[in-house]
Amino acid sequence: MQAARCGAKTRAGTPCQAPATQGKARCRMHGGAKGSGAPKGNKNALKNGLHTAKAIAWRKEINELMRKSRDVIAKI
Repeated sequence: MQAARCGAKTRAGTPCQAPATQGKARCRMHGGAKGSGAPKGNKNALKNGLHTAKAIAWRKEINELMRKSRDVIAKI
């Protein structure tokens, strides 16, 4: 129980209680295991362009415009 705990959130929203992998901040199930994560140069996230920086910035801009327009409509 003295070992550092994994800081990842579980599906329930509570912190993971598993011990962190030695020298890392996460347990073996949340990315602390050797070889976990995507390989170097992985382009799977770019398959449809949904998660590119440009697409994310565009969605944030649209959401901000929607928020502002709702505020204007609420004031009327």
